[in-house]
Amino acid sequence: MHSVMTEPTTLRHAFRTGAREGHTSGLAPGFVQGNVAIVPGAHAAHFGEYCRRNAQACPVLATAIDGNWALPALGGGIDIRCDLPAYRVYRRGVVTVVLDVTSLWQADFATFVIGCSFTFERALIAGGVPLRHVTEGRNVAMYRTSIPTAGVGPFGGGMVVSMRPVARHLVNRATEITGRFSDQHGKPVHTGDPAAIGIADITRPDYGDAVPVLPDEVPVFWACGVTSQAALERANLPLFIAHAPGCMLITDRRHASS
Repeated sequence: MHSVMTEPTTLRHAFRTGAREGHTSGLAPGFVQGNVAIVPGAHAAHFGEYCRRNAQACPVLATAIDGNWALPALGGGIDIRCDLPAYRVYRRGVVTVVLDVTSLWQADFATFVIGCSFTFERALIAGGVPLRHVTEGRNVAMYRTSIPTAGVGPFGGGMVVSMRPVARHLVNRATEITGRFSDQHGKPVHTGDPAAIGIADITRPDYGDAVPVLPDEVPVFWACGVTSQAALERANLPLFIAHAPGCMLITDRRHASS
């Protein structure tokens, strides 16, 4: 199980130096976490518009253009090239996982930081909604779905969702709590039958770790920022970079509802 660390700067330094690895679920409670997408400048306008049109899944928290790796709106001293636990590098569909992308950096890169549901997990737990993936030190389960997104240029495809098993009597409570986090995906997009949104086997997530749904629980699905990564994969760009699943940017920003 992850030990809880509360200081974003400490965590980012640990990731930057290689002193700590692994997913960020349950870390830095109360601070905003973000998905990361880094694209060549030629595709930045279309990708930004895709995020705008699909804001529940891809709420943009901050951007940096023209190869800038700092994000002062999200934290002092952030270096997006090395402050995540791990990155995925895509070259025409071929994926490699690296711990630092400094050597790959290009002067035209545009960075998008997109809201992440890890941010509202502290509020759920504080509100009496247990999250077993957090207590067990697992990454959240994420799935590709048949829920369509609005396409822009080469970007489109289905929404990706995160799933958390919730006790039946707490589903309304979980919906109410997460509804306060409009820039971190907000309330669920679906509750109950996974097949209704195109998930054939809930025991086999497309990203993250499987979390069994117990007999007294209901699978609850939230829009997920990995939707942006799936859209980038579908576009088959010559090169783009994204966070590895569950390996988010931990920012200095506190959420008002956390």
